Amino acid sequence: MRKVLLSEDEIPKQWYNILPDLPEPLPPPINPVTREPVKPEELMALFPRECIMQEVSQERWINIPEEVRETYMLWRPTPLYRAINLERALKTPARIYYKYEGVSPPGSHKPNTAVAQAYYAMKEGIKRLTTETGAGQWGSALALGCMLFGMKATVYMVKVSYNQKPYRRILMELWGADVYPSPSANTEYGRRILKDDPDNPGSLGIAISEAIEDAITHEDAKYSLGSVLNFVLLHQTVVGLEAKKQMEVFDDYPDIIVGCIGGGSSFSGLFWPFYYDKVSGRAPKDIKFLAVEPTACPSITKGFYTYDHGDTARLTPLIKMYTLGHTFIPPPIHAGGLRYHGKAPTLCLLNKKGIVKTVAYNQVEVFKAAHLFAKTEGILPAPEPSHAIKAVIDEALRCKETGEDKTILFLLCGHGHFDMQAFSDYLSGKLLPYEYPEEKVKEAMQELTKLYPWLKIER
Repeated sequence: MRKVLLSEDEIPKQWYNILPDLPEPLPPPINPVTREPVKPEELMALFPRECIMQEVSQERWINIPEEVRETYMLWRPTPLYRAINLERALKTPARIYYKYEGVSPPGSHKPNTAVAQAYYAMKEGIKRLTTETGAGQWGSALALGCMLFGMKATVYMVKVSYNQKPYRRILMELWGADVYPSPSANTEYGRRILKDDPDNPGSLGIAISEAIEDAITHEDAKYSLGSVLNFVLLHQTVVGLEAKKQMEVFDDYPDIIVGCIGGGSSFSGLFWPFYYDKVSGRAPKDIKFLAVEPTACPSITKGFYTYDHGDTARLTPLIKMYTLGHTFIPPPIHAGGLRYHGKAPTLCLLNKKGIVKTVAYNQVEVFKAAHLFAKTEGILPAPEPSHAIKAVIDEALRCKETGEDKTILFLLCGHGHFDMQAFSDYLSGKLLPYEYPEEKVKEAMQELTKLYPWLKIER
């Protein structure tokens, strides 16, 4: 048996919320002026009310609205495959499985939360949602969600990706979204950056600032986020909950769960339900959770664990996370969805506690892994999950050396059909194995401590 499909009535009816099961309480977002925790009502000017309630909820299981669940049926349940051809090519005793989210209309996992956020906004009478996007997966997912619930979407797309991936922009526009290259002339902050640096390539931090400014200066709009915050990550647990059922059909259970991390939503959506098994004593094995990031944006492997802003203009509260500094401008690598200076606070806490392990790879070795996967399994992966594929191959080869027949599960969170220029660059040898300099991270931390001398900064 190569794949398992579930029926529509097996789509989960509840999302899993990890907050009650963390090893210690999550550090709250704080106001940089008062240094006091930000109250939920302070965030309601920015996000739909129900999203904020989910952000701080201590309820372990949160009901999925029926309208959202019905919309999920456009692409869910998604298939779980066993990568038999890849196993054979590697000559490994390991069993490799992947949950494939590329079957959604935008071709990624992102609509799992985009649909939910658009639904909650629509119920509040909000007419428009603003957001940022890197590679365009999140922007296209929100464009879809807003279209399905009769709303408008405004997307600030990191300029380097806007130019690298025009077909992502076209997809958003076909679904009714307005898309601007960030930094843009559409916001005060964008205009200020362009005045000082007309060729600025953009960053997710800058795009977030623009999207937030747009939302808070227009009464009919609110802001929508594709990763990092708790409510976003819990919406993604439909992925892991389905995967658990599908692994039961295979009569197997993972020893290792692998996923790529930009903000952390796709990996968290897969591993959170298995983490619940672990902490509740239900897991038949001691699972290893392995997160993978690019060496060009090594937030966890080279960053510092401290409070920092989620955006470059410092419009967000301070969030406790691993960070490269909110002034981070990433190199133009092709994994646009992984070019964020920080990570989800829950993921960072679990990494700090040693529950999640993190590794980093450069884009050349990542694209080699993607090429092997495409040649064996037939699916062209997006650059982002190709990081996970590289780690899976390494783990499988380790099993080959030791003779261990471990079970490896990873998330193939999107296809690479919009990434042909990236693969063309790979085939022609134009990709560079970029590593972000340690000195730049230290410089960013020095700037952060100048702003907030009271901050504690640690690895």
